[in-house]
Amino acid sequence: MRVDEAIIIRCRPSAVWDVIGDPGNYAWVIDGVTRWDRVGSAGRPGVGARYAVRMRVGSTDVGGEVEVVEYRSGEDLAWTGVTGIDQRGRWRVREEEPGVTRVTLRIAYQSPGGLTGLVADRLSSRQVRDHVRRTLETLRERLEVSDSVDSRSRGIFARAGFIVQQMRTAGVLAGAGLLRPSRPDRLLSAGLGLHRWGVSLAGGYAADAALRPDGIAIIDERGALTFADVDRRTSALAAALADSGLREGDRVAVMCRNHRGIIEASTALGKVGADVLFLNTGFAAPQIASVVRAEDVAAIIHDDEFTPLVRGTIPANRRFIAWSAGKRLPHNSLEALIKRGSAEEPPTPDRVGKITILTSGTTGAPKGAARSQPRTADPAVAILSRIPLRIEATTLIASPIFHSWGIGHLGLAVLLRSTLVLQAKFDAEATLAAIERHGVTALAAVPVMLQKILDLPVATRRRYDTSSLQVVAVSGSALSAELGSDFMDEFGDILYNLYGSTEVAWATIATPEDLRAAPGTTGRPPLGTTVRLLDDANGEVSPGETGRIFVFNEMLFEGYTGGGGKHVVDGMMATGDIGRFDDEGRLFVDGREDDMLVSGGENVFPQEIEEVLMQHTDVLEVAVIGIPDPRWGHRLHAFVVKRPRSQLSADEVRDHVRSRLARSKVPRGVTFVDALPRNATGKVVKRALEAKPVPRMLA
Repeated sequence: MRVDEAIIIRCRPSAVWDVIGDPGNYAWVIDGVTRWDRVGSAGRPGVGARYAVRMRVGSTDVGGEVEVVEYRSGEDLAWTGVTGIDQRGRWRVREEEPGVTRVTLRIAYQSPGGLTGLVADRLSSRQVRDHVRRTLETLRERLEVSDSVDSRSRGIFARAGFIVQQMRTAGVLAGAGLLRPSRPDRLLSAGLGLHRWGVSLAGGYAADAALRPDGIAIIDERGALTFADVDRRTSALAAALADSGLREGDRVAVMCRNHRGIIEASTALGKVGADVLFLNTGFAAPQIASVVRAEDVAAIIHDDEFTPLVRGTIPANRRFIAWSAGKRLPHNSLEALIKRGSAEEPPTPDRVGKITILTSGTTGAPKGAARSQPRTADPAVAILSRIPLRIEATTLIASPIFHSWGIGHLGLAVLLRSTLVLQAKFDAEATLAAIERHGVTALAAVPVMLQKILDLPVATRRRYDTSSLQVVAVSGSALSAELGSDFMDEFGDILYNLYGSTEVAWATIATPEDLRAAPGTTGRPPLGTTVRLLDDANGEVSPGETGRIFVFNEMLFEGYTGGGGKHVVDGMMATGDIGRFDDEGRLFVDGREDDMLVSGGENVFPQEIEEVLMQHTDVLEVAVIGIPDPRWGHRLHAFVVKRPRSQLSADEVRDHVRSRLARSKVPRGVTFVDALPRNATGKVVKRALEAKPVPRMLA
């Protein structure tokens, strides 16, 4: 029996492929399917991937194991049965005209022969055809937007869209393994933990302790802690902090590297009902003092190495040590507080504490960006819809946890009950060693960390078995096309790049397929996220045209703690960047609005020049700035880090740009430096370059 149906959808083919391109989604995409689970280790979809499939026919489930036998990204995906019922299926996606797509779904299976088979075909063929038609109609209702329908029809479509959105959410959670059955008593305990502390670190670890008490939650330089350990220790710490005078609603600064202390401090403060303000570990004493005054900080939890920097900002009885290199525990250390704290559960606060992350400060003084804890799992679902993280996996967070990318992965790890591997300071070789030692499946990093890994000698890199890695997720600064391609060539197509900001959280995510097809892209918006490019009159620009980037998602920040916020249009918040969409709906970020320079009467974005220079085989790192010039408006100046033993000259730098970009984008000055100034999250601090004398400039 074969069922073959097609439908016209008014959207780009890429939008359809975003939904159907991963068979792991089919449990919610294809009507009538009750199970479609990846067989074997998780990985990106493609030829050879196998899935366990069940489909409702009549009152029974039929199915077996299928294998993908054809996979042409954006066009065709076909599978065939390898065990169980003899079945085949195919998706076909073709663009009829710009913005109009024909989608075909074919499902066929072989019934047993004879009279039994004939009866089975007669009974099931109409039902299977109904399943296929409903699948295509639901796809159209989800993806197609029509301005010509009346208000009643729009309401129907909106309700259908909501239902499909919920189906997609369920599909993402199922794909991550979060909808599998658990013991009723453990589910009840987990629900009580979430009811007490909300969807927060405190609530998450309480739920994890109920569902996976003996599972390893954290591995750091001091050993391992189970989920039950973390829940018990943070309750004791919350009681001790309350005894010290901290109260619900207090704002507490946390200045820690990546280790158990930063997680336990943040979780315990949540149980107190206090707000957390993360301090950058690269701050100098004057910056810390300024932030403490501006943010009305009641206490500081910090690593012992930062004691000289925080001394004098807060009274001694309101300073607590999260990590100390010495064997003796200071009386005000978190470990000592945990030992003194009550074993009883602390009282439930009336409020769920907020988390404030400071902006990077690369374009001005750091500002506090306040954000409430998420009300639902939707923010995590958005990320998981584009980055295939799995339940109870092992994640190494190399990105600083005080940064939005680090704290975001901490939240995902709590949701997924993942084991976290933490290292206080990033070291490229030590990271590879940890991946091998602990079987790390996901690495959260910033792009400069990938560059440091690639800078290791080939023999050193390949000394370590990194085959367990299934996801390397980066954010925090621009990922150059060259770095992305080089990393995937070395470690496989496992790289995902998230573009966002402290204020909007996330905007788009590029998958390995995106990065291969369009190097340098930041990808497409994930589930539940809207990205628009607007001109100066707030009108939407066409694909290929440049516009200001605006974002809507559930985690937009609430405003700067000192007052003010980002520009908002129709509920969408500006990132402060300029970008463009290609014809497939992938976003490219050209640079920051305030980075745009006028040189020789032309608008210039330094990031475009940096991307071109990174393609030069002798360039390791580069940053381009504009120096005010009375004749040209700005003259461009490139700061270049050469690869070892390179003889690259300033003229060669300029010639490389001149052969690829307009004359107005050629740097007039070039300075070779040993390293670029970066903050703790890997961003280049261009203010430091602007203040740098350039006597070595070769004009």
